[in-house]
Amino acid sequence: MNDRNLLGPWIRRFLLEHMVAEGNFSLNTQVSYRDTLILLLPFAAKIGGLAIDRMTVGDISPAIVRRFLDHIEHDRHCSGATRNLRLSAIHSLARFIGMHSPLHLSWCSEVRSIPFKKTAKTMVGHLEKSEMDALLAAPDRHGRT
Repeated sequence: MNDRNLLGPWIRRFLLEHMVAEGNFSLNTQVSYRDTLILLLPFAAKIGGLAIDRMTVGDISPAIVRRFLDHIEHDRHCSGATRNLRLSAIHSLARFIGMHSPLHLSWCSEVRSIPFKKTAKTMVGHLEKSEMDALLAAPDRHGRT
């Protein structure tokens, strides 16, 4: 097996180099993407009957990703928005690997072709008078800030 195909070094580079050094992702985004991988890797290893440390990039196939997204929604009872958040992390990982390895461009485009699910936008209707008063009373009006 070619070490360039092993998934572990790619994930390490993605989390440490790309998200922190290159991308300057917020801490919340870093945690969210890390948590996605914490859920995805054992799921893919179990489905594929593989040890996580021996998984290759190709072991995270589009079919596995789709099954993972279904698992997120149906087994873990998460919303479509959470599903889309997990998918954005996977898309970002695929983009990173594709940018650094022409060998994996086909895999990258297949994974990135998995569409986001349409979700309803939650609207904030209005605030009651007491809620508006509480908002206006919150700032300290005696200081400059």
